Order: sequence, then structure tokens, then C-alpha cells
Amino acid sequence: MSTATTKSELANATLNDPRWASIVARDTTADRKFYYCVKTTGVYCRPSCAARLARPENVQFHETCGDAEKAGFRACRRCKPKEPSLVEQNEAKIAKVCRLIEKSEESPSLSKLAKYAGMSAFHFHRTFKAVTGLTPNDYAAAHRANRVRACLGENHSVTDAIYDAGFKSTSRFYERSNEVLGMTPTNFRAGGAHTDIHFAIGECSLGSILVATSGRGVCSILIGEDPVSLIQNLQDQFPKANLIGDERGYEDLVAKVVGLIEKPGVGLNLPLDIRDTAFQQRVWKALQQIPVGSTASYTHIAEQIGMPKAVRAVAQACGANALAVAIPCHRVIRNDGGLSGYRWGVERKRALLDREAHA
Repeated sequence: MSTATTKSELANATLNDPRWASIVARDTTADRKFYYCVKTTGVYCRPSCAARLARPENVQFHETCGDAEKAGFRACRRCKPKEPSLVEQNEAKIAKVCRLIEKSEESPSLSKLAKYAGMSAFHFHRTFKAVTGLTPNDYAAAHRANRVRACLGENHSVTDAIYDAGFKSTSRFYERSNEVLGMTPTNFRAGGAHTDIHFAIGECSLGSILVATSGRGVCSILIGEDPVSLIQNLQDQFPKANLIGDERGYEDLVAKVVGLIEKPGVGLNLPLDIRDTAFQQRVWKALQQIPVGSTASYTHIAEQIGMPKAVRAVAQACGANALAVAIPCHRVIRNDGGLSGYRWGVERKRALLDREAHA
């Protein structure tokens, strides 16, 4: 066998290996998963190494640094594969900053956070958003909201809970109380007491459907076989709210939602009452950008919201969606095209996607 033939076979073997694509793309997510060695230089690198791309016939793959060194290769001085990558270093720094935000009585300034991370303010702000998917201010606001919820669930007064959560004044909190709690702090502390939630039940090709609204808009869309279980589900969501059913006029709202199911090409302009974490809201907003007749993977949604490693959290946010169809979590599928789970049943998910594909 000629030398040229041997080189060609070695090159083809490398080019057909899926790991080669990660090297060409300098994919940081592939770091630590494998290492590649270059026979002409005698070094091994992480996939994201910024060095000049090696010729494929000169490349070997190894699972660990130890394996590469046993094969006679030494660590690259440029990408330093035995040390934490830049991405890992940034993640560690941002994790420290998040802990600082969480334990601070008041939200630290951007300059203070950047100094704590050892970065310029501009670089820190960009890195924080890349790692968490949120700005430092949004992260602090979400944490304060969670602290308010936790404190109001204990034996704190409303005022104490507001200050304990890091709000500098009660007036500033009350400006955002609907956004943070979805109702007044007093009502929230009482488990949703004195909050009127109107609902109606209809039928569609996927079974029974319940639509509920609060003073802020649609707060729940549920699909199932049994209307009684849908009402129980709504009661579990809002245990101390005043549930009001079968009111005149609400059939029209149910009809609009049913229309969205039966005729997915027709848009629906509903005010959405979404009372969940900042992360879930980011996911749900991304879901609403998926066109009718199209699908997206959980990985794609995670990348779209700037959190490529949060695939499992994206799936959990889809599962927590209580607004069936209006927030189209049925359009999210696995990377291999499989339908995976759906809160209202995989068969309903398949039916929705089939209907939208032919809309």
C-alpha cells in the first residue's frame, strides 16, 4: 500500500469521525469529552484549541489526558488541556458572584460585582449573561422575588418580608408586586385568598379543555379527559382563590382557545398571566417564537435563551407550562425527532403537530 493511500485512509477516518467537526468548530462544549493529538507536533489539545487546524491524517483521538500522554504526546502550551478552560473559569467566577448576590441584603452595584469577579464592568456583564442567561440585575430581581415568596410563606410581616428580600423601599416593591407575585402581597401570603379566578370548560378534538383567567389575564389552560379532574387541577394551582365557573361570556374565550387547537394557523391574542421564575419566562417566550408547523429541540431552545447547558431545565420548564397551546410547548421535540413527554399526553402532542403541519 502506497504512502499516499495510507494518508488518504487516515484522513478519511478522521473526517468521518464526528469529533472532527467539534475540532473544526472549536466547540467549547466538547472540551473534557475528548482530546486530539497531532503526530507532526507531538502535542495534544482540547477540541476548542485556537491553534492552526491540523491536517486530518495527522490527528488521533484520546479519551483522557493520561491516555494521550501514555501514547507519547505532551500537553499543548496554548490551550493547556490539563487546566480548567476559559469557559469553566468564567462559570466558576459567575457562580461566586451569584452567591454574593444571594447573600447580600441589598443588590450590589454592577461595578462592585465586576470587581469581585476580577473583570471590567462591560466584560463581566456580557459574561454573566452568557453563563446564566440573565443580566445581573435580572438575576438579582428573580432572587428577590423568590425571597419575598419564601418570607411571605413564613411568619413575617409583609414589610419585613419586603426588606428581608433586599428591596430598598416598600414603594419600589409595590410598583412591581403584580409582576413578582401575581397578586397583592397580603393575598399571596394568604394563599391566593380573595383572588377571583374565572373558568369555563369546553370540548375539543383532544378532549376536555379548561380556560381560567384572573384579573391580569389568562392564568391556566388545561387539557384532559375528565372535566372534574381539570377543576381539581386548577384548585391545586390556586388553593385559596375564589374559583368562579360557568359565567356568561366565558364560552367565547374557550371557543377562541379551541379554535387555536382546531385551526392552528389562526393567531390568538390572549393576555397571559405567567407567574413563574425568570428562567421559565425566558423559555416560554422562546417557545412562542416557534412558527406554526415548525418544531425545535430542547437543545435549540437552551441555545436560543443563551444557556446551552440548561437542556434538562428547559424540559422542566416545558413540563411546568400551564398554558397549553397558547405557550406551544408541544412544538419542542428531542434532538432525534422523538416527541418525548407532554403534560397533556404524547398522543395529544402528536395530534397537535400533525394538525399544524397541514394547517
